Amino acid sequence: MFSGSIPALVTPFRDEAFDEAAFRRFVDWQIDNGSSALVPCGTTGESATLDRGEHHRVIEVCVEQAAGRVPVIAGCGSNDTAVALDHLRFCEQIGGVAAGLCVAPYYNRPSQAGLIAHFSHLAERTSLPIMLYNVPGRTVTDILPETVIELARRHPGRIVSLKDASGDLSRVVTHRMALGDGFNQLSGDDPLALAGYALGQVGCISVTANVAPKLCAEFHAAAAAGDIETARALNERLFPLHKALFADASPAPTKYALSKLHDWIEPDTRLPIAPCSEAARKAVDEALDFAGLTG
Repeated sequence: MFSGSIPALVTPFRDEAFDEAAFRRFVDWQIDNGSSALVPCGTTGESATLDRGEHHRVIEVCVEQAAGRVPVIAGCGSNDTAVALDHLRFCEQIGGVAAGLCVAPYYNRPSQAGLIAHFSHLAERTSLPIMLYNVPGRTVTDILPETVIELARRHPGRIVSLKDASGDLSRVVTHRMALGDGFNQLSGDDPLALAGYALGQVGCISVTANVAPKLCAEFHAAAAAGDIETARALNERLFPLHKALFADASPAPTKYALSKLHDWIEPDTRLPIAPCSEAARKAVDEALDFAGLTG
């Protein structure tokens, strides 16, 4: 269904507004360099700071510019079930969206029963496939394996995939043994993607692919083909970048890195994300050099 190197796209800003021209150019660059799908309006896209109109426009532009060349998995999650459903229905309306990425509701801290009710409410009211997104380090709430399994069994053909950034790779096996190959599992953590392939994940929704799409695509192709020697070498080449892009609050380091590579992308973030620190910029510069992306 979804596999390989899938960037969680940054949302370029210029003069505090969505820079649509830069975003269209960015989408083309990602596709030209081997990204296998695109995720607008995820965490790295600063979705929490986009108003409804901006959120929908970013998705719409991504769909228009991708023009069917690769799938678009639109960030549709919210801590408000009604807002998440609104995003999903917008994606249905415009067409061209392959799935909605729905994060566990943040701040509210729902129980596992609340998570089942939330995602079931969405699944029962949309025709769009849903990819669950578990990132307890950001949301506090953890979508436990038994909840993932219950949701996938309760809503076959609707809840079809999981982006897992829990850090617990044993869950890949638990999900796989209960749901089989038909349930699409993706890593949400670049440093763990190589290990994830051995256990049954088939790709990564990636931060690093924003900056190094070609290298990330080559890494995922090697890992998927079982070429461990090549995959390991590429993983080690990318590893300092995986770390540097979180040397300060994300996505500030990623936007800084992109501004170093492209004169048409500004490093601008929206508050409460501040520009990255001098130490983070130094870490990014060194990682870019190590990966051979500068000079």
